[in-house]
Amino acid sequence: MLAQINSLGSNLLMVFPGAAGQFVRGSGGSVNTLTLGDARAIETLPGVAHVAPMVRSSVLVTYRNKTWTSSVQGTTPDIVSISSLQLAQGRFFNDAEVKSLAPVAVLGQTVYENLFPYGGDAVGSRIRLRGETFRVVGVLQSLGASSGGQDRDDVVYVPVTTAQIRLMGVSDQSVQLLQVQVAGKDQMAAVQSDISTLLRKRHRLGPKQANDFNIRNIAQVQSTAESVTGLLTVFLAGVAAISLLVGGIGVMNIMLVSVTERTREIGVRMAVGASRQDILRQFLLEAVLLSLAGCFFGILTGIIGAKIFAALAGWAAPVSLFSVLLAVGFSLAIGIFFGYYPARRAAGLNPAEALGYE
Repeated sequence: MLAQINSLGSNLLMVFPGAAGQFVRGSGGSVNTLTLGDARAIETLPGVAHVAPMVRSSVLVTYRNKTWTSSVQGTTPDIVSISSLQLAQGRFFNDAEVKSLAPVAVLGQTVYENLFPYGGDAVGSRIRLRGETFRVVGVLQSLGASSGGQDRDDVVYVPVTTAQIRLMGVSDQSVQLLQVQVAGKDQMAAVQSDISTLLRKRHRLGPKQANDFNIRNIAQVQSTAESVTGLLTVFLAGVAAISLLVGGIGVMNIMLVSVTERTREIGVRMAVGASRQDILRQFLLEAVLLSLAGCFFGILTGIIGAKIFAALAGWAAPVSLFSVLLAVGFSLAIGIFFGYYPARRAAGLNPAEALGYE
């Protein structure tokens, strides 16, 4: 989850139309409070590296006899730097094509694989979006699934102006989102304040009027997510500690029963020359082997469970060598710690009493 959030960049601001918590609908929100003009104005602020306005909608993509329902996102070339997009084929559209409302498109990997199942070069091909013909100029490398399991490759990028006029019929240049990349982390607060001041001025909001936009700081989202995952880590560690304690008590009880059942055997061994240290080592070794047997089945179950979870949830759930070694180390420690008392008890038996035990 943290990796997906961090992939957005810690120096990213997201500007949405409407006040915080306000329901928005349509291409630019219920009151269409953000426009391309706002994006161009924000670009001039000091500390702003890139601004990518965005409109999006679901669309049926057609290529020859192949069709695929995907998400079309109208934006600008700045999205390449903001989202760290990599091209597998061709190029991304440029500023000139944004200004001229050019019908060009860049395909995500999922869209490409469904429209071009046999592979090959898609650049130059003609696809149709809502009855409009678009020329494919590039194909993106795979980005994988988001933290929520959403396929980030199931997208078609087109110039924002083309999407507004040709696909969505937007005449007021309204947008659904502005992604603002700040030059440095230390400038985040200043740029966020500057954007708020600029938009209030552009939207002619009075001193007592609430913002008709809201700004989300990805760095704050990261901080919150890290706090939540930190608490989850502590919680899971607590559950694991209780499990280890219960398991250790189980090992100790089994070994105590074993000592009781084998009292005569212990007496015989002592009578033929076994020292107390030999008895201690024997039972301690048995406790460790018992723990390692449980460790083996636990690791096997964990690996199988991780693979099933990865297949069902669509998330990567690799089992590292360090995790396996850590499990083995804890099992050894549990075996030694909880097996020492039964082993010490066995080694402390009186040989004569042990031989006469019934």
